[in-house]
Amino acid sequence: MTIAVGQKAPDFTAIDSDNKPFTLSHIKGKNVVLAFYPATFSGVCDKEMCTFRDSMSELNKVNAEVVGISVDPRWSVKEFKTKHNLNFPLVSDWDRKIIKLYGVEWPNFGGMQGYSAATRSIFVLDSTGTVRWSWVTDGQGKEPDYAAIKTALAALK
Repeated sequence: MTIAVGQKAPDFTAIDSDNKPFTLSHIKGKNVVLAFYPATFSGVCDKEMCTFRDSMSELNKVNAEVVGISVDPRWSVKEFKTKHNLNFPLVSDWDRKIIKLYGVEWPNFGGMQGYSAATRSIFVLDSTGTVRWSWVTDGQGKEPDYAAIKTALAALK
């Protein structure tokens, strides 16, 4: 079941693009945009993560940090971050624990039996780690409504 608005966001630790542990609860006093994306180096995912990159100055004004999460291995996540000059953390959920924890696992992704990926989804957390807005796609080719994310973050001031 997908984590609902009003619930405390489950904490997690995963390996980031620099092969270091990243723990969600270590982000203190900031609003957080958890951006789950299906696959590095895929058209919509590239566009989505670059849109977040290009919006960081706006997001910083509302005390927000973006964290990108995919099931790709850390070396792929690192190359993806480097290629697109992403200015926020990316973590590898290679063992699929986080997507299961948040209820955003996309089974048999791309028609590959037994292979799961993250469903493209966004969770906006306030500075206490409570989910205040969320969006989960019903089709992997859709991007989130970036204006709605910014509005949700602005409401947390």
